[in-house]
Amino acid sequence: MFPTGLLEAQEVRRFRDDALAATRPAGDEVVTDRERVDLIAELERLKSAACALQAELTVDLDASVRSRDARHGVAPERQGRGVASQIALARQESPARGQVLLGLAKDLATDLGCTHQALREGRLNEYRAQVVAKESGCLGREDRAVIDEDVCGSDLIDGLGTGALAGEVRKRVEAADPAAVCRRNAKAESERRVGLRPTPDTMVYLSGLLPVTQGVAAFASLTRAAESLISQGDGRAKGQLMADLLVERLTGQARATDVGVTVDLVISDESLLGAGHESATLPDLPGCTIPAQIAREVIARALRAETVSWIRSLYADPSGRLVAMTSKQRLAPAGLADFLVLRDQGLCRTPWCDAPVRHIDHVHPHHHGGETSETNTQGLCVACNLAKQAQGWSQRVIQDDAVAHTVETTTPTGHRHRSHAPAPPRPARTSPPRPRSIVVELYRPATMIDYAA
Repeated sequence: MFPTGLLEAQEVRRFRDDALAATRPAGDEVVTDRERVDLIAELERLKSAACALQAELTVDLDASVRSRDARHGVAPERQGRGVASQIALARQESPARGQVLLGLAKDLATDLGCTHQALREGRLNEYRAQVVAKESGCLGREDRAVIDEDVCGSDLIDGLGTGALAGEVRKRVEAADPAAVCRRNAKAESERRVGLRPTPDTMVYLSGLLPVTQGVAAFASLTRAAESLISQGDGRAKGQLMADLLVERLTGQARATDVGVTVDLVISDESLLGAGHESATLPDLPGCTIPAQIAREVIARALRAETVSWIRSLYADPSGRLVAMTSKQRLAPAGLADFLVLRDQGLCRTPWCDAPVRHIDHVHPHHHGGETSETNTQGLCVACNLAKQAQGWSQRVIQDDAVAHTVETTTPTGHRHRSHAPAPPRPARTSPPRPRSIVVELYRPATMIDYAA
């Protein structure tokens, strides 16, 4: 039997050895490649079966919480709040992913019985089950159940790639209810947006979710302009030209390299002055770090372009806890909000959540006497701030001078999760005892929306 509870490395190895032994004749100690492949396949089926069981438990948890909320007189529209966040914490996923998993579990329990069975049998993995749920989500329950049985209740899914599976479901959805497809398309157009996320090597993806005609037209325009410049002897590659043209057209700058859009570049004093190698951080782009040399080059370019507005210092104690900053407004709500965003490096403090900070929240609620201070406040995304307000959730600050700012969250089931403020950039030297981080405030466009307190 698969080991239950927290799986230690030795338990996993013991399970592997037992499983391999079960596939070999008695007395045969040699493990063949065939046995290894068989075990890999069996473990994949086991993973799918575990996901099916997780979905069933998720639905049960949601029903239990909603029933409890109803007994306590919680308004119907607020019943079940926080369930997705509990699922996310238990599965070490972001709250957004927890919401997706909760929705999938409900779909499997109500409309997609064959998909659920295929997942339980290991014929579909969780991601492919989610593809079926997403592609058929615009249909009513009866039409959805028919397509579910047609696709996942047969051997059609055996050997079918993920893209082909999505295509099979989509084809049947379009035939079953064309009007629903049109409504979904209209809804998708209303959700057009632009996103920004960091990638390796100090790069970012600037992406736009657009209606297909607009997206194709924009890409074609950049392509034509790049090809025209190449024909005139420009030495840049086509992809480089399209990227530079995109930046120049969006910002109105003559050259893409002249744009000063970096905000709150946090760097240690040693790295700023050229002797250190501690990476800098960008709270306005959570999760992004910049090597010290590249950060110095960014600052130098901004100085030459006269886009630096001011520089302020953040002070950390020997444990790495930020304790102050050289801003005259540091005691005002806006100053404190800036301080917290910098301390938490722009990321929501909930474990495994990658969302940017949108709310400055009291750990011990203000209406229960919690003070508005650096110690009792944290940066959260909207979803996590709403989830912690549900019945049964609580938080407290863990006082420990040896570690960074720590918050412990207790869920309605009694599970506890701790989050620590990320370590700020620190100098390589150990003296003086109060290392500094420098915040270089570069040009901030007038349309930039600041974080609200």
